[in-house]
Amino acid sequence: MISLRKLKVWVPFWLGVLVLVVFAMPHYRQGEASIAGRTAEDFSMQMNGKPAKLSDYRGKVVVLNFWASWCPPCVAETASLNALQTRIEQRGGLVLGVNVDEDPAAYQKFLVEHGVLFPTWRDPSVQGTSSKIALEYGTSVYPETYVIDRRGKIARKIIGEQQWDSPEMRRYFDALLAEK
Repeated sequence: MISLRKLKVWVPFWLGVLVLVVFAMPHYRQGEASIAGRTAEDFSMQMNGKPAKLSDYRGKVVVLNFWASWCPPCVAETASLNALQTRIEQRGGLVLGVNVDEDPAAYQKFLVEHGVLFPTWRDPSVQGTSSKIALEYGTSVYPETYVIDRRGKIARKIIGEQQWDSPEMRRYFDALLAEK
């Protein structure tokens, strides 16, 4: 028979392990419910040398990705973001990168070296590693991504590196793009 003393030791231990497992699971990190349904903060930018705003993309599903060239997880997910852009662009979707490099040359070099296919813009307000726009969104780590539906509402916030061309993500975007 299990002694009361052993129970007092092992029950808290296993509860602690369970809590750690739940918080470490990818689905826990892949959707911050507290911001789902909020209207995405609009901001101005330059796209292809012309003024633009995030709200110009209303009617499209926008994958707003904050990234930096010095960020290893950002580098790691670039190829799958390219694949996502290719997959969703003909169906009314768009990956939109907001770069937080202070150095414009590092940003340009990254675009060329990694063959970035999705539209991206370097936030000129960056000082150090802080971007005014990223901070307005509540971004604290890179990469951080906000999936915005066709109505301009945040559907999901994803913290950290993601495999954007995984079967799970393909199903998610297929369903989101099917919504009108």
